Amino acid sequence: MNQLSKASPWHPPWRAAGLLALALLATGSAWAREPLTLAQALQAAWTRSLESTEAQGRQRRAEADRQLAASWLAAPPSVAVSQREGRGAQSGQRETELGLAAPLWRPQQREANGQSAQAEAEWAAAAEQAARLRLAGQLRELAGRLQLLQAEAQQAASQQQLLDQVAADVERRVKAGDLAPADGLAARAEALAAAGQQRELAQSLAQARSAWLLLTGLQQVPEAESPAMVTPEPDRQPERHPDLQLAEAAVTRASLRLAQVRSQRSAPPELGVGVRQERPGQGQPGQNSVTLSLRIPLGSDTHSRPQLAAALAEQDLALSHKLRLQRQLQADAQLAREALAAAEAQAGAEQQRASLLRQRAQWLDQAFKAGETSLPELLRALAAAAQADASAARQQAAQALAVARLQQALGLIP
Repeated sequence: MNQLSKASPWHPPWRAAGLLALALLATGSAWAREPLTLAQALQAAWTRSLESTEAQGRQRRAEADRQLAASWLAAPPSVAVSQREGRGAQSGQRETELGLAAPLWRPQQREANGQSAQAEAEWAAAAEQAARLRLAGQLRELAGRLQLLQAEAQQAASQQQLLDQVAADVERRVKAGDLAPADGLAARAEALAAAGQQRELAQSLAQARSAWLLLTGLQQVPEAESPAMVTPEPDRQPERHPDLQLAEAAVTRASLRLAQVRSQRSAPPELGVGVRQERPGQGQPGQNSVTLSLRIPLGSDTHSRPQLAAALAEQDLALSHKLRLQRQLQADAQLAREALAAAEAQAGAEQQRASLLRQRAQWLDQAFKAGETSLPELLRALAAAAQADASAARQQAAQALAVARLQQALGLIP
């Protein structure tokens, strides 16, 4: 039995289940460690947004317009039933008529309706992309604020830890008689001030995380990307900006809608087919007949002028909006490039300044421990270094946000 069990290649069921559970846990942990991208956050926010529901409604309406334009009839058909009976001397006479009326398309009216429906569908798709871009802008701004607050919170935590160490060192030297009790109070006050600042930043960070959760439904926040990895090309122009595509689609839609209104200035003609049955009465044989009719409404420009004027006004407004939007997008892109250049230069300068002040604070800390400088001088140096580090962190976040704003100005959707 022992030899057989040793030679057996299979494992007990509980052991196989345990190995499978460990593998699933390892896979889940690997997935949990994967960083969240802005594209994933945008998709999560889009599914929760009102714009998504509105976009679906526009698409359904455009599909309904396409189906209507593909129909062979301009309107639903109608059925007419009538019956007449004789009285008095004509008693016994009866006439029954059953007819079907089918509205027909006017020449080129069906083609105009089909083109207008297709333009409506393209406008709906462009409107969805423009709405996604606006939502991406909200995510970029909120993610930039979160990254800024996280950087400031980390700097505040480091500063509090350093000041706690200084306060502990000062208290030890006060007890030893090397420093005055006033120095101990000053060091402890600085540590308490740093703790208060850290709590304020933690509260602001919690509020920003709550806004992110409300917008996306996600706890995780995208990590800050390297500006060199995400900066668009310097000479890229916003020709394919979703807002500009939406404006172009609006111009096309307005032009085709104007053509549609011009093609249907009156009610559609109706083709009628009917069957008539006549019974003269008094023993005479009945008579059956088939009727074919064509009803053509006599329309004029007077009745279609309001719709025509509205279509012309919509076309003029769409053209004006497109021209104005082109100039605005070019100006926004240029301003975003200038802001990014300024943020890059400022980030480099703040980084150098923070490095210098941090080195100075380290030297003064060594001098203070050696008894060669005073506590106020050390506290001033530490405060200056902390402010410089916080400013450098803010400028790094501002540089990343400037990159995101340039992407937004160029109409880049994650």
